[in-house]
Amino acid sequence: MVLSCEQMRNLEQKAVDAGAAYLSLMEEAGTAAACWILQKFPLLREAAILCGKGNNGGDGFVIARRLFQSGVQVSVILLEGRPVTECARQNFERLQGLKDKVYAYDSKEAQALVARAEAIVDAVYGIGFRGALREQYASFFEYVNKADAVRFSIDLPSGAQGDSGAVEGACFQADYTISFTALKPVHVLYPSADYCGEVTVAQAGIPEKLLQESPYVMEETSLPLVRAALPPRRASAHKGSFGTLLGVCGCSGMAGAAIMSAGAAVRCGAGLVHMAVPASIYPIVAARLTEPVFTLCRENNHGGISCQEKERVLRLAEKATACLIGCGMGNWEDTRILAEALLSQAEIPLVIDADGINAISSHIDVLKTARAPVIITPHPGEMARLLGISTQQVQHGRLDAAKKVALTYGAVTVLKGANTLIALPDGQVFVNRTGNPGMARGGSGDVLAGMIASFLAQGIPADRAALCGTYLHGLAGDRCAAKLSQTAMTPTDLLCELPSLFLECVEGRIAGPRKGK
Repeated sequence: MVLSCEQMRNLEQKAVDAGAAYLSLMEEAGTAAACWILQKFPLLREAAILCGKGNNGGDGFVIARRLFQSGVQVSVILLEGRPVTECARQNFERLQGLKDKVYAYDSKEAQALVARAEAIVDAVYGIGFRGALREQYASFFEYVNKADAVRFSIDLPSGAQGDSGAVEGACFQADYTISFTALKPVHVLYPSADYCGEVTVAQAGIPEKLLQESPYVMEETSLPLVRAALPPRRASAHKGSFGTLLGVCGCSGMAGAAIMSAGAAVRCGAGLVHMAVPASIYPIVAARLTEPVFTLCRENNHGGISCQEKERVLRLAEKATACLIGCGMGNWEDTRILAEALLSQAEIPLVIDADGINAISSHIDVLKTARAPVIITPHPGEMARLLGISTQQVQHGRLDAAKKVALTYGAVTVLKGANTLIALPDGQVFVNRTGNPGMARGGSGDVLAGMIASFLAQGIPADRAALCGTYLHGLAGDRCAAKLSQTAMTPTDLLCELPSLFLECVEGRIAGPRKGK
């Protein structure tokens, strides 16, 4: 679960109301963080702990004490003077043996300690931080970020905003972030996630029952969700048992999009994949794929599928259980006409990707005419066109953008990118943390669209189809990166990883994504 800052504060208050003490919760949090640091770096000899004047600084004082008790040479650096909250003050007073190791951030000793430290712990600002760092602190953080040390942030990197993920100016650049109790939006949204490094969650004394009862803003995709959604393949099954996917894809010069989306759909188990493609690219696509059935379509002047094929495409949709439209089609008027016809007349679930999204972006209200569930899979640029805003605005408000489209237009919205968001029409949002930068290249989206559409054709509900496709797509990418490197891996390599992933999913031997992905 991903909790907002307010939800986290309410959860802590409920724990206190149930008998816990804030001081005890702080002690448990700081102790858990110190133990994690020592477990990660058991030979740590010297650490500098940067502390603010609030409760985040109080966590830092506990960490300092625990590291000192474990034999680490510890220095405490105060950025805002002595603590002002009661719990932080009490833990500051407990720094026995460290009273002569407390320094102001602007002292010569502090800079020397930062330069010498093997580890730097950022416990300055917590989930209540808003705005930008003060100029004098910003220059100090810039100095700290250049230090030759492993950097840890407690709960979140100072300078990042907990709910929005915004970073307005300087920010502590962590190698590791230790979040307490649950993830927060800052850990999965960008640009803040770039400052978090690898994120781990440490328990801080909040009863599990209270956590499970807490509301949350996002839920993580997971292997158990995927396993629960995958349909059983009974011994008596035939190809009709696993649906028929109609793919309306490709144009002259974009045959690869049709190949990758159809190949992914076949690999993900659809009983029959029927591809409607421009006649000119049929020899290219058929040379690469032997499993699909093909309908060769008349073309417009650009080499895309002509809108004159509208009635034939609609007849094909009558025989399918789901449809994918848009991959490599070209953003022509013909594409818009075909997409609108499928939305308003076809009675099967649709996945709209790439040029299908671009084609309807100027009149997004057409999504409301759909007769069956719709999944859209925009990247940030396509989402910007849908909403009539800039790509930068989308990236700085990814959660709000995805929720707005899902809630307003009733479409399951898969906002692609690092930590892909899946927003549902009921307001629920999932975040996917599988995947890596090696997948950031043309064709990855076509593979994802084909995977999601394949699951949809097999009768998996739209929300689960989107979750399964996104999670397994990212996990296949992680395996490719481990074998081939992020630099050399290609989108078609993802398809080669799918058989082993399905084999292991069925047998229950698969490993989930590593922390911080």
